[in-house]
Amino acid sequence: MSIVGGLDIHRKQLTFDYLDTDTGELRRGQVSPADRNHLAGWLQRFDGRTDVTFAVEACTGWRYVVHTLQRAGITAQLAEPADTAAARGPKRRAKTDRADARLLRELACDGRVPQCWIPPVAVLEHRALLECYHDLRREHTAWVQRIHATCFHHGTAALGTGGIDTADGRARLRRITEAELSPAAQVQITVALAMLDTLETHLEDLRRRLVSIARHLHGARVLTDPLYGVGPITALALCCWLGGAGRFTSSRQAVRFTGLDVTVYSSDGKRTPGHLSRQGPPVLRWCVYEAGKTHARNSAPDHAYYAQVADRVNGKRAAISEARKLVRQAHHILADLGDAAFTTA
Repeated sequence: MSIVGGLDIHRKQLTFDYLDTDTGELRRGQVSPADRNHLAGWLQRFDGRTDVTFAVEACTGWRYVVHTLQRAGITAQLAEPADTAAARGPKRRAKTDRADARLLRELACDGRVPQCWIPPVAVLEHRALLECYHDLRREHTAWVQRIHATCFHHGTAALGTGGIDTADGRARLRRITEAELSPAAQVQITVALAMLDTLETHLEDLRRRLVSIARHLHGARVLTDPLYGVGPITALALCCWLGGAGRFTSSRQAVRFTGLDVTVYSSDGKRTPGHLSRQGPPVLRWCVYEAGKTHARNSAPDHAYYAQVADRVNGKRAAISEARKLVRQAHHILADLGDAAFTTA
């Protein structure tokens, strides 16, 4: 006797669909509002049972749902969203929450749930910090670009070498602002500089915290030595997203997960050949791409290959090629470590 079901996650409600395989009883409904406490209260109906399984799609909100299921002694299966959508097949009617929950229940009953790895809580915490750091970096770049756009729009003198990354650059920008910009543009620059100061403070604090974590995490420490261009933050990202026993069966899967694989070109579309899938974690893709660009240095061990690709195509393609190499190498190192990659010292 067992109960198998599916949970479709939304911000306002959780739609459930489960089957008692012994009695054939099928139940559907919703848990509302969708939060940890209400879900835990709903799961009390399964207290004392050890034969309950629910499949959950790996979309936003899966973390608290899966952890609440596990705390209630229920087996949680995390389904990969793209493969779950493929298992649905061509849509013949409008997709609904009930249909999504039913599909997850059917996949769980048939043993066909496209499994996603459920990381340890510590790894999820490290990922969250890395994502926050990446968001701040993007915001910082956006505000710098706004400053340059404002100055160009008003035809000011060039900001000079280094732009506004140095103290001299900031001082030059302030002089240009006072002398050449309109009152409204001066407000724009003042706000932008204040935002940059705030972002840089948080970035530095986060960077120190991430570096400290990487220095104590076994997998991150192992990756920094053999992989050129991989610093503590990139090593931490590689460990958190590629680490774990049996995480991938091949390095090709790791590259595909990172989103650096080239998608199949279709002649009936307008997409150019060589288009990247860009699926998977943007933080990891950003980290390995930046690490791949370091091979442009003459001292890099793989500089000859980088230069060859850069001359034949361009520097961006060369950096992507190096990034793929780094992911493959990191996969093999982390596969040998297994779950030991997450041990701390």
